[in-house]
Amino acid sequence: MGMWASLDAIWEMPADKRIFGAVLLFSWTVYLWETYLAQRQRRIYKTTTHVPLELGQIMDSETFEKSRLYQLDKSTFSFWSGLYSEIEGTLILLFGGIPYLWRLSGRFCGYAGFGPEYEITQSLVFLLLATLFSALTGLPWSLYNTFIIEEKHGFNQQTLGFFMKDAIKKFIVTQCILLPVSSLLLYIIKIGGDYFFIYAWLFTLVVSLVLVTIYADYIAPLFDKFTPLPEGKLKEEIEVMAKSIDFPLTKVYVVEGSKRSSHSNAYFYGFFKNKRIVLFDTLLEEYSVLNKDIQKESGLEPHNDGEGDSEEIKAKVKNKKQGCKNEEVLAVLGHELGHWKLGHTVKNIIISQVLSFCLTVLSRRFEFQADAFAKKLGKAEDLYSALIKLNKDNLGFPVSDWLFSMWHYSHPPLLERLQALKDTKQD
Repeated sequence: MGMWASLDAIWEMPADKRIFGAVLLFSWTVYLWETYLAQRQRRIYKTTTHVPLELGQIMDSETFEKSRLYQLDKSTFSFWSGLYSEIEGTLILLFGGIPYLWRLSGRFCGYAGFGPEYEITQSLVFLLLATLFSALTGLPWSLYNTFIIEEKHGFNQQTLGFFMKDAIKKFIVTQCILLPVSSLLLYIIKIGGDYFFIYAWLFTLVVSLVLVTIYADYIAPLFDKFTPLPEGKLKEEIEVMAKSIDFPLTKVYVVEGSKRSSHSNAYFYGFFKNKRIVLFDTLLEEYSVLNKDIQKESGLEPHNDGEGDSEEIKAKVKNKKQGCKNEEVLAVLGHELGHWKLGHTVKNIIISQVLSFCLTVLSRRFEFQADAFAKKLGKAEDLYSALIKLNKDNLGFPVSDWLFSMWHYSHPPLLERLQALKDTKQD
């Protein structure tokens, strides 16, 4: 009877309080589920202290331990930052932070001569204040992540001045996009009638497509330097590979990602007949700032004949941390082009309007398909070695809890991808 009485009491509560309670319950349920998954993966990091037998030929114990400690630090940071975020959100709800911010926005609008009938204007002021609050409360966490964790493990390349300037620039650019788009969306909702949700969904879809189209050309260059890949063998081979699968490549860029971090990446963008490929300088051995710094620290470039170099210099140059050879870069691009050829980009956009978990599951399948496409291009062996290098460069941990991996990883674990490539490689 006690349980039924409690349920009756809940249903007798005003609707707004029931909704309020349901929101809090849902938020904490999701948080606890995510925390449970994270702790499962953290147990893997703590207990897997030796290189698994199947990885013995492709990963040394030093790299494995560095990766394990890096992921442990990230896991600890994620736990505390996630707990803070959840508590902050709960306190904002419990103490009426959102209504207060709305009233404050109204007062600011009143000072500027805008009355209550200007609800769209008040909504934009509300968004501005909310995002400013979020940026300020998130700043200490971002600073700690960049200058403690990433710095400790050798990835951070930013100075404090660069970081702060970048953060201010990101905030301004975000507002320049968020406020106009939000005002149009609110106007559509206001005049949309009974089917406003359909018009709003179509509008957000169009905005997403436009942002994807213009991001690399007009937004990303505000933060990073993009330069055309110089003429040479790598560019010629990229163009040949693109032409072989009818990929309408127009330009190949190298982005100076090394001024922020030593993590590496590559991607393509653009619609219809105007496709561009972007390579991070950290992906390319010959562009890697870190590799050049190693040679500068040694005091000289290594001799071609190997004579006259100290053992320390040889060791530093031999153990260059970063980047892939041209053949491996082409293999990575073969994988990325596979996503285009197989229609994964468009499918992801469509599926993302449905459910994020389904997208994660589908994305894992797409990764295997893109790997298989690279195989057909004859890049299996180079992609195999490139994946190992990229995993090492980024201190990716190759062992995952199955449930954590299934829920969070859009890319399959390294071992699964290597095994799928290995059969063909051996053939």
